[in-house]
Amino acid sequence: MMINGGPNPADLPFDLSLFQNNHSRGLPEEFVWPHKDLAPPHAPVPPLDMPLIDLGGFLSGDEGETSRAIELMRAACMTHGFFLVTGHGVDRSLVDMAHDAADCIFRMPMSRKMGMRRKQGSFWGYSVAHSDRFSSNLPWKETFSFGFGQSGRTEGGNREIVDYFTNVVGTDVEHLGLAYQKYCEAMKEVGLAIMELIAMSLGLEKGYYRRIFEKGSSIMRCNYYPPCERQELTLGTGPHCDPTSLTILHQDQVGGLQVFVDGKWQAVMPPRDAFVVNVGDTLMAMTNGMYKSCLHRAVVNRVKERRSLVFFMCPSEDQLISPPPHLLRLDTDHIGRKYPDFKWSQLLNFTQSHYRADVSTLQSFIQTLPSPPATP
Repeated sequence: MMINGGPNPADLPFDLSLFQNNHSRGLPEEFVWPHKDLAPPHAPVPPLDMPLIDLGGFLSGDEGETSRAIELMRAACMTHGFFLVTGHGVDRSLVDMAHDAADCIFRMPMSRKMGMRRKQGSFWGYSVAHSDRFSSNLPWKETFSFGFGQSGRTEGGNREIVDYFTNVVGTDVEHLGLAYQKYCEAMKEVGLAIMELIAMSLGLEKGYYRRIFEKGSSIMRCNYYPPCERQELTLGTGPHCDPTSLTILHQDQVGGLQVFVDGKWQAVMPPRDAFVVNVGDTLMAMTNGMYKSCLHRAVVNRVKERRSLVFFMCPSEDQLISPPPHLLRLDTDHIGRKYPDFKWSQLLNFTQSHYRADVSTLQSFIQTLPSPPATP
């Protein structure tokens, strides 16, 4: 069932609350996913064995703990690209505040959420099931996304998120913008520390990736997954690899994130004070495929709502994505370059304009690039 009729699909969002607790309505066919993508009902899903990496030792300069963190990270990134981080220094109250801010957004009346909906050609704003972009295999969720690192610092500090909230959401919610400004700043620092460890794990100089991502423009997304009585027919997020570089996720205690490893789906358990981190396609290209971007999805719960905070760390849009020569010199198997050079803005626009992220996003994107001129 749609609301707010009109000719523009972006003006016709699904109101998920009309379906989540009313079995008699059935599930709209737009939300029904192919059987191959769905989680079999009542089938046990084993937990993914993910290393717990304590950033505290690295941040304090403990050489032994740093070496241990590097080894754990290298093993995880070469195997499936997922790991957990603790000792990150982010105060629990800040994480709670960010979750509370998301609750405020998603509990607003639909009429108000429509006023901050994602506009055509924009990456930011509110969306119901991405129905502004797609018409089938819709995810059972609402999202609210905005950018971080798009503008420079002002005399009073960086207020880009605060300004976005006051201009797009409303002047009465400036405090929500302040909460996310602080949260994104904290996520950026965590991400830069992880990038330092990633560089060291590849035998690169510590600041190699930090210098690239310090000037990057990242994406913050809040996800809300309502309960769904027909959970066996739909997904909160379909199977995909993140096209970005590094994803830093905090999910609530309901859980639902699953990763495809060793030929089966495995669950990522939601430790309360840890962040879930995974490699994205862009970082995979930057490491010449040495570090893996892994297929994952999110299932919905029949009786409980689920929330997650996702910080997608990205380079600047004009950053050339290319592996360092050091990694190519390590190519003892003579595989050579796995991916041609491209700019992050090209892959970003590819996924946002006409391609839905899936397990083949990077390869599909590469096929759209012009072939390099032949060597005379």
